[in-house]
Amino acid sequence: MSALSPILLAKLAHDAGFVVELGEADGWLAFAIPGRNLKLWLRAQDETMIAALSRRDVLTEITLGMPWNGALPGGAQGARELASANDLLTLLHRARVLERTLPHALLDDYRAATARIDVTEAEALVRQRRGQALFRQGLFEYWGGRCAITGLDVPQLLRASHAKPWKDASDAERLDVHNGLLLAAHLDAAYDQGLITVQPDGRVEASRRLSPAALAILGLTAPRRVHGLTEAHAPFLAWHAAHVFLAE
Repeated sequence: MSALSPILLAKLAHDAGFVVELGEADGWLAFAIPGRNLKLWLRAQDETMIAALSRRDVLTEITLGMPWNGALPGGAQGARELASANDLLTLLHRARVLERTLPHALLDDYRAATARIDVTEAEALVRQRRGQALFRQGLFEYWGGRCAITGLDVPQLLRASHAKPWKDASDAERLDVHNGLLLAAHLDAAYDQGLITVQPDGRVEASRRLSPAALAILGLTAPRRVHGLTEAHAPFLAWHAAHVFLAE
């Protein structure tokens, strides 16, 4: 594959939502998203493309392509090397999703949505509803609209499950997409009641309070594992296993 032209690189960036062009320097084309804090730099090199990003937390969760260890433009926190335009576009869309969901993006949206609400009992419930709606939206985007355990992709049957419950968490923890899983409704209920847990290694563990018949109905007779977890999920999953899960 020959190197992509600057025009084609710009088109790929625009298609992924990076529509603000910040100019070119040292062979890098720079882009941004209106109203957001993620910046992107692109360059073509030989038969590959390099995508550099301004947020380390977003880069940490992107595994597509290979890490690129060359000189970075000012403000970039790292870069990935891609072999095709399709791979680049996939990376950019994933970065866009992560930018909207990783801490503290949901927390910032929550604070903006509740800035004019006084702290009363009724208004606290409004805050909670708004925060949980943002959390649900964030988990839908983070998990690609699929149950983390079963892969079910019917939105009406999916729930946003906190690992560390709302009542026990800080605002930052409540709006952290790592503090939860997108689950099918029946598994959400089991997770919320401590009848199942997900260990930090992704292994799904069922309480001994569930009978073999109940496990069969829940689809948990065979070993289940959640894939796509990161180190940031570990403390929340461990908290659920220690404080919510009813092992016996």
